Amino acid sequence: MNIGIRLHDVAGATLEEKLQNAKAQGFSCVHLALSKVLPDFPMEKAPELLTPALAEELKALFAKYGLRIVVLGCYLNLATPDMEELQRTMEIYKAHLRFAPLLGAEVVPVCTGTATLKDAVSEAMREWTNRIDDTHYCLGSVMGPHPFPTIVRDFQAVISREIKAQMLAKEGRLPDVVLACVGGGSNAIGSFYHFIEDKSVQLIGCEAAGRGIDTFETAATIATGRAGIFHGMKSYFCQDQYGQIAPVYSISAGLDYPGIGPEHAWLHDAGRAQYVPVTDEEAVTAFEYLSRTEGIIPAIESAHAVAHAMKLAPALGKDKIIVITVSGRGDKDCAAIARYRGEDLSE
Repeated sequence: MNIGIRLHDVAGATLEEKLQNAKAQGFSCVHLALSKVLPDFPMEKAPELLTPALAEELKALFAKYGLRIVVLGCYLNLATPDMEELQRTMEIYKAHLRFAPLLGAEVVPVCTGTATLKDAVSEAMREWTNRIDDTHYCLGSVMGPHPFPTIVRDFQAVISREIKAQMLAKEGRLPDVVLACVGGGSNAIGSFYHFIEDKSVQLIGCEAAGRGIDTFETAATIATGRAGIFHGMKSYFCQDQYGQIAPVYSISAGLDYPGIGPEHAWLHDAGRAQYVPVTDEEAVTAFEYLSRTEGIIPAIESAHAVAHAMKLAPALGKDKIIVITVSGRGDKDCAAIARYRGEDLSE
């Protein structure tokens, strides 16, 4: 069996240190996202930098440690309504598509749908079900048929396990509130899982409301969706009047899925967790606030949770503790946020 890991989740200050550690931990293959393992890698220059020479250099370095690149990560916002930004983003995306075969990967294009996460999942499942005998289906969120949501949850649960241990060590008690952004829900279920039995801890998932839950440009599933079956799971989904999966929108590419993981649906129905919508404007404001006041640049996904914390905190006593899961770094989002505010960083 080949066991892999996202390379940016492996400890190490340099790429080679990460490879050494991945090999020492028994992994044989990795998910490589250049912008995450090489902090200085300029994504905007990817079309020029992703060359055959770089591919050969990377393959040789990975082979040195007996590791294979099985996923080439490319974290981009393909849902932006800014057409100029979308064109630039697509050039970076296409550069990664051209680069993947140079690393030994086969690219299977998705030519249908709305060019969002939903369509990529649909095509991955279609390919898998056509050739189950020689294909593994890999999903990074708590969605899809059993046992995939459980597998992802169990790995992601390290988040809440570490939060609980650190809270008890530093504060001697549990937090009052745990906040996390929610798309499909992997980050949130990881943040919630080890607190589910601790009834004193309020669990809040922050959904992407896009331009507002009273518009069609939203991805807030709990706020606007209803029960259905899709991608092999029964849960809540954004649907049109005929029960078809509706197009969704969010400034955050990581939250633009039209459904939510089934365990989140259960937590909602059981009243154990609360799910709140957060608009693009609220998330961008929170992104700017945290960056300026703390020097922490959150991913725009995580900024949705920060935004709700900004609303919630004034209503709580000063002795209350709120934990926000900042699930990613926002360096990649700075240019998009600037354009959202009407500024062009290239000038």
